[in-house]
Amino acid sequence: MPSENKIVEIKNLSKVYGNGVEVYALNSIDLNITKGEFMAIVGPSGSGKSTLLHIIGILDTPTSGTILIDGENVSDMSDDQRATVRNKKLGFVFQYHHLLPDFTALENVMMPMFIAGVEKKEAKERATQLLSDVGLHDRMEHRPNELSGGQCQRVAVARALANNPDILIGDELTGNLDSKSSRMVYDILRRLNEKYKQTFIIVTHDDALAERTDRIVRIIDGKIVS
Repeated sequence: MPSENKIVEIKNLSKVYGNGVEVYALNSIDLNITKGEFMAIVGPSGSGKSTLLHIIGILDTPTSGTILIDGENVSDMSDDQRATVRNKKLGFVFQYHHLLPDFTALENVMMPMFIAGVEKKEAKERATQLLSDVGLHDRMEHRPNELSGGQCQRVAVARALANNPDILIGDELTGNLDSKSSRMVYDILRRLNEKYKQTFIIVTHDDALAERTDRIVRIIDGKIVS
């Protein structure tokens, strides 16, 4: 069973690269993340923050230590088991939106639900609500090439939430946006976090945006320093 109110528990986690000469991307990390928390992971390039995010997202495996997602130890799972947890519990937004260019915003948000076996009527209703939540109720029938970069990233946020994941993971999701669009995306993330009570874990280089989250975890040379 998960510890009370914790959605992610990381214990003595390390990630080591290299043949002969070992390089620690992460070095003995301990970290607990609370259900519903909006958290930023920050640090200089090469500090290990994206490695940590990818391990939390079950996109990478640690060299040693354990990570529990909602009480389940995903460190030793098979690839199929990890994929199942990832699909059920996690949503992802990356620096580039990766929308399908031939589909409308509505269809892009519906796609993960189709893959999960959700009926078309239910998928359309939820996708419509999510696009309204991100301020795109009047852009639902537009394709990505008819949307701005900020609007495309907001569609990507809606798509990441389509299957109601416990955790939304964002890796430099405003890295390609201007400052105004970045602030808008973060305002939307804050509102969504408060509305749906999901856990949001964001890696960012932007300290001003990180300051608007509930907690900042700062990593330098593979270690949490604050």
